[in-house]
Amino acid sequence: MRGTDETSGSLFSYVDLEARIPARHPLRKIRQVVNDALASLDGEFEALYTDFGRPSIAPERLIRASLIQILFSIRSERQLMEQMQYNLLFRWFVGLGIDDAVWVPTVFTKNRDRLLTTDMSRKVMAAILAHREVAPLLSDDHFSVDGTLVKAWASMKSFQPKATDTPSDDDPGGPSGQDSPTEDHPEPTPSETDPMSRPTRQNRNAEVDFRGEKRSNATHASTTDPDARLYKKSPGTGAMLCFIGHALMENRNGLIVQGDLTQADGHAERRAALDMIHRHSPGSTRQLTLGADKGFDAAEFVADLRQACVTPHVAQKARFSAIDGRTTRHEGYALSIKHRKRIEEAFGWAKTVGGMAQTVYRGIERVRSRFILTMAANNLARLPRLLAA
Repeated sequence: MRGTDETSGSLFSYVDLEARIPARHPLRKIRQVVNDALASLDGEFEALYTDFGRPSIAPERLIRASLIQILFSIRSERQLMEQMQYNLLFRWFVGLGIDDAVWVPTVFTKNRDRLLTTDMSRKVMAAILAHREVAPLLSDDHFSVDGTLVKAWASMKSFQPKATDTPSDDDPGGPSGQDSPTEDHPEPTPSETDPMSRPTRQNRNAEVDFRGEKRSNATHASTTDPDARLYKKSPGTGAMLCFIGHALMENRNGLIVQGDLTQADGHAERRAALDMIHRHSPGSTRQLTLGADKGFDAAEFVADLRQACVTPHVAQKARFSAIDGRTTRHEGYALSIKHRKRIEEAFGWAKTVGGMAQTVYRGIERVRSRFILTMAANNLARLPRLLAA
């Protein structure tokens, strides 16, 4: 018998959101880990808010909404709020009821800026890694490090010469001619019959020819995002306005244990690697290993690692390598060189799924906190399979 194609509205719904989510959906395990991690940060959240005033968005819901935005590649907070209106899976994960109102996008953005700082993003990542089911997956001795370029939210046309405050040679130290009063020749007053002047409008995306112009970070800066730097990581590629994102990975299951983001320069990766290994294992007396590519094969960096009780499993350069037979003769060196390449999987996920190929945030603090939260979301995306194995 053919069914009828008639729609009748329902006044009430008796199906709970919890019952609508499949029992084996991977978000169930992710939500459990996230809820336990956020519960352990309750004291941190309590210290951020006062006891009076209008209630803000609950920090737990705000962080869960930011994670769902990264996990499902939602490009903006406005689109996230729109999808939360009708996506029951998103409402269930964030903690909103089926009749709860969704936040205004600008209100959500302001609350996000106040809460998700670099320090809070690092605490969220650490709380997830300290979960009772996640901690046994981590290695305590063997790590890998690498960096990747994150394109800034600024165009090359915004890379303009820096403003100089030096006075002109014609009148050093004196006031400009435009500010001085002209007593002999007063400005004519426009009459009522004169046509109204029209300001000349300049095309906001005008053509610019950069051929023959020398530009560097010493003489130029972006007017859109002054923290971005013109940089290229490998020869033969074009330079772009970007930051460098850094990650420290444990070698057992390839989970990211530390993240950072700095301005782009030739020494940023080595400085960040030392900072992350010291932040993750402060004052460690165990002999750790750190795998890295040839870009980290520098005598000063290798010496700093040895002084910190870390064996440098760094890929050797063809000439003038700082790694000698003391390191390469061990079997663990070859294993570290093999496993360190897995860190590229996290960077690839962050750029294709997490939206970090080009950030939509401006300022190094915002981009850094978002990059660290994206690395935490990458760990969450891998947990259902790792915990089920």
